[in-house]
Amino acid sequence: MNDVLESIRSWPWFWAWLTLFGIVVVRAGSTFAIGRLIAAGAARGREPGPRLAGAIERVDRWGPPAVTLSFLTVGAQTVINLAAGLCRMTVPRYLLGLVPGAALWATIWASIGAGVVALLRSAGSHPALVALVVAVLVVVAVVASASARGSRRHRGDEGPSPSE
Repeated sequence: MNDVLESIRSWPWFWAWLTLFGIVVVRAGSTFAIGRLIAAGAARGREPGPRLAGAIERVDRWGPPAVTLSFLTVGAQTVINLAAGLCRMTVPRYLLGLVPGAALWATIWASIGAGVVALLRSAGSHPALVALVVAVLVVVAVVASASARGSRRHRGDEGPSPSE
């Protein structure tokens, strides 16, 4: 993938963006289609695992915005797109989330993301730079996690009460 990304980075920005947009639409759309096929009966009698069940519930509740925001995460895109198919989100509703999400993803990778990949490649010969990048990412993750927990507590979304 890195060699492909390097090749795409050498193209004019619009063509690189359009190619990345097409790649993510096909990849995410295929994952959604697989979820729809599974939901249609390919896995009758099997319950999804807890992680996938949670994703299905959130995607069903939040719909297209959940699909769009999944493109800002690493690792959740596939789960969310599969969950959208599993909860049988309609194709027009799914496209409302996919198109802006794919555009966002392509924009990030055609600009910032490609630069980060190049930086990390060159950082291999500079261990101090790698340590600094990892430290910054850990701090960002801790702050984001603490902020999300605080927001849930503030709203009172800590889960069902013992009487429920």
